[in-house]
Amino acid sequence: MGLPPGQRRVEGFPRFGTHLSRPAPAIPADPVIEVRGAVTEEFALPLASLWSLPRKEITADFHCVAGWTATGLTWEGVSFETFYRALIEPAIPPGTSITHLKCRGLDGWAAAVTIEDILADDVLIAQNLNGQPVDSDHGAPARLVSPSQYGYINVKHLSRIELLTTAPPTTEGPLLRSHPRGRVWEEERHGLVPGRAVRPFYRALIRPIRFLSSRGARHRHPPTRQP
Repeated sequence: MGLPPGQRRVEGFPRFGTHLSRPAPAIPADPVIEVRGAVTEEFALPLASLWSLPRKEITADFHCVAGWTATGLTWEGVSFETFYRALIEPAIPPGTSITHLKCRGLDGWAAAVTIEDILADDVLIAQNLNGQPVDSDHGAPARLVSPSQYGYINVKHLSRIELLTTAPPTTEGPLLRSHPRGRVWEEERHGLVPGRAVRPFYRALIRPIRFLSSRGARHRHPPTRQP
């Protein structure tokens, strides 16, 4: 299978994002994933609890909304659906219909994902990348990986999941408004404008954003070894 519409292959896997001029956040000694929102009682899951669940490995491409694609990345962790069914779903009050999950990272980045998209077969909470623990540039100690959606959905440093019963309000301005689903094969790059129309503008941002991202990358945290 070729690349999705408007994507171009790049070498390596760049550190990228408009907020990444800062160093990656420090990783707590005992990281947790907080669960908030439409649950009987809010709670925190130690990240170490993922090791009690079945492991899964996928090899997939990573597609940035700006138009570049890193190919053949091997992620290993826990299927998000397995995680959700085993550890989150039992805490949802009977009769509650969850429509979206809002995932947030230690760096402050957040993305709302439909329940349909986040429970897809290829979505992981990934702890390893290409046989090594995920490093600070790419989301240590664990990140959301959803290969069929653009990178802005793939939240790094996953630390909080909020369960929602309705779609969250849009907080972004019209210029860089993310599409609420961000599916790469449908080229859902922008919330208001067709994906093809914004390609040149987004590609023009690659060089300055890569420069800003490299400034933040000067202060990396070493990967955290898993048990």
